[in-house]
This record gives sequence, C-alpha cells and structure tokens, in this order.
Amino acid sequence: MSKRLTFADREIDRTLFDADHIHRRILELGAAISRDYEGREIHIVAVLKGSIMVVADLIRAITVPVSVDFIAISSYGPEARQSGSVRLLKDLDESIEGRHVLVVEDVIDTGLTLSYILRTLRARRPASLEIATLLDKPAHRLIDLPIRYVGFTIPDCFVVGYGLDYQQRYRNLPFLATLRGDVLA
Repeated sequence: MSKRLTFADREIDRTLFDADHIHRRILELGAAISRDYEGREIHIVAVLKGSIMVVADLIRAITVPVSVDFIAISSYGPEARQSGSVRLLKDLDESIEGRHVLVVEDVIDTGLTLSYILRTLRARRPASLEIATLLDKPAHRLIDLPIRYVGFTIPDCFVVGYGLDYQQRYRNLPFLATLRGDVLA
C-alpha cells in the first residue's frame, strides 16, 4: 500500500526529530524529573498552546504525583520580539502557593515571554519554580534563564510539529520539522 501525501508532506523542508526520537527524549526527561522530585508532588504549568503535546507525553513519563494547570500568553507581533510586551490570555485555575511548580514550554527563544511568566508565578510564592522545555533555541536569547530540563537544543530555525504551529497549522504532526521557505513567505 502506498503512502498518501498529506498537506505537510508537500510543505516540509526537513525533519529535525522524528516521533521515536522525541518519544525517547521525553521518557528521559520524565525519568530525570521523577528522580529530582522524588517524595514530592509536581504542579505542572503548561504554556498554551504549543506545549500541549509535550505536557501530555511528559506527565505520562513522570512517576511522582502530578497536577496540571494551564497559562496562555500572547507575545507575537513585531513589538513583542524586542520589547518583551506580552498579554496574559488565560491565567491559572489553582493557587500555586507552597507548591513545587514546573513550567513546561514548547520552545524558548528570546526568553522574554518566559521571563514574564516566571515573574508572574514567583509573586504567587511557590515552594519551588523550575523550567522544562522541549526546544531550547539560544541564538536570540535576550534574557538568561535557569532552564533545568531541555529536550533538544536547536539552531535558529522555525520549527513546526509536535504542538508547534505556523498560522495554527502543523501542530498535529508527530515529528518536528522545518518548512520550505516558500511556505513561510
């Protein structure tokens, strides 16, 4: 049986990490997090929308008690990249005071958005506050962040798949890839 071409097959430039590679790395991160939080419960704060697949797989790989909440931030637009201008679109549903909080991101680029999230969460007095990200893209980092758990470090490229999108498309791809230049134009 021949494979049917999908919209993505025609628009992908190259695959950076296939589904198996991502799955293995998520299991490794889950094991490390479980060791580090032995005897404690983790309250995961997932940054919407890109982290949905990471969080879904990561919480299944963690062996200590886990609770999950969501936060949504808007940081797109030309002014946001350099100024750090962000808007809170969805706040947490639960208090994090006294809890061990692990913020889970899809990709960290400049660090401005995550810096805003960390300031906001620190003011709520968690017992601890750590960061996990699937992708670390340090080429444009403007703020040094204490990222505790990193899935992959990648060069400066635009990545889609496994929750990451371009114009709300490609989130459903089970792998991480770059798009052809004409698609991004």
